[in-house]
Amino acid sequence: MLDDYQQVAADMADWSLAGPDIELTSLDRHIDEEAELAATLAGVPVVVAMRERTRFTPSLFDALPDLKLLVTTGPFNAAIDMEAAAAHGVTLCGTGGLITPTSELTWALILAVLRRIPADDADMRAGLWQRNVGTGLQGQRLGLLGLGRLGALVAKVGLAFGMDVVAWSANLTPEKCAEAGVGYVSRDELFASSDVVSIHLVLGPRSRGLVGRTELAAMKPTAVLVNTSRGPIVDEAALIDALQNGTIAGAGLDVFDQEPLPPDHPLRTLSNTVVTPHVGYVTRQTYEIFYRDIVDDIRAWRDGAPIRLVTPGP
Repeated sequence: MLDDYQQVAADMADWSLAGPDIELTSLDRHIDEEAELAATLAGVPVVVAMRERTRFTPSLFDALPDLKLLVTTGPFNAAIDMEAAAAHGVTLCGTGGLITPTSELTWALILAVLRRIPADDADMRAGLWQRNVGTGLQGQRLGLLGLGRLGALVAKVGLAFGMDVVAWSANLTPEKCAEAGVGYVSRDELFASSDVVSIHLVLGPRSRGLVGRTELAAMKPTAVLVNTSRGPIVDEAALIDALQNGTIAGAGLDVFDQEPLPPDHPLRTLSNTVVTPHVGYVTRQTYEIFYRDIVDDIRAWRDGAPIRLVTPGP
């Protein structure tokens, strides 16, 4: 079990259901170096990858001749070379999951940044009182980059708060926005007019680096950026500059270019950020689904009838 940071895998499911001879080993730290990872997994027939934290490359599959089943939490995993898995005879299975926890964390970050909750909490613990002035949501514009299932959930809450909600993505249409009760705007207008920009896109060639220096410079100096999607959608160096120089007012971030985020990373120290360690999906309810399905996947594979197969696209 890779990247079991909280060491909860053993308690989240009945692993005996996968077979009485199952021996579960959970790793509580991320292994980024491929040679070390290969050495750690040598001789292991079943590996579980937590989300997209670990890259499975053709060379890693070459180094793991005993690997027979690879299970990823969630229904897909962009960090796994699926063609290489198939070429090496490795069965790749996924799990179910929930999208609501990430939408909930999105709002936790928006509120934490705008209402300056971390700063107020720190002041209270230091014996201080009411030194900060927050920003309310009603009447503010929420700009959503992406209006899929997750973006639509975030939109509903924004509307409930009385916000003016608008959206844009490369394939989004005015009709789709109308169905969700939000306005359709151009990409340029979204960045220039929004008080909160929240990202809900899948990382891919078109979205990588989508929020760069030009987009950040177009935002209001009072605006904030929230990213619970994937770090590389935002040009991280440009974002740090924008936060340090006051180009934008703040950011709420759950995802980063490098994860785990290095201890000395500047995003850990900026006073106008609220940062969380990629926990958008990390709830007990989600984990219970993940680990239950992992046990089911292993048992079905051992019975010769694998389920929830993840296969390469056409």
